[in-house]
Amino acid sequence: MIKRIALGVAAFGALALAPLSAAKAGNWFVNPEWNGAWSGSTYGGAVMDVGIGYESGAFYIQGGPSWLQPQAGDVEMGFSAKTGVSAPVADKIDIYGEVSYAKYENIDAGYGLKLGGKVKF
Repeated sequence: MIKRIALGVAAFGALALAPLSAAKAGNWFVNPEWNGAWSGSTYGGAVMDVGIGYESGAFYIQGGPSWLQPQAGDVEMGFSAKTGVSAPVADKIDIYGEVSYAKYENIDAGYGLKLGGKVKF
């Protein structure tokens, strides 16, 4: 299964990033991100993502390896990706949205949706 994920990542990268090959190098980024979870004082686990991404204006896309450490159990390696956009709706108000995906060998694929706003003072 991990081999299929790795091949999928390679194929995704080749197809999605090929049109961007002429883009300026300054638009590329690396986004390491650790997320831990607690319910009250009980630790629920963590995820470490290392996304390689591209941004242009208010749009970004990123993906890469992901390590899931459940509260109890072995670390699982997988893949995560997300894309998002932000836009001004008024002089000091922006809205944003993000769609995410994560897949690990022994766990069903997970999907996320984030919508929000920012008010500037």
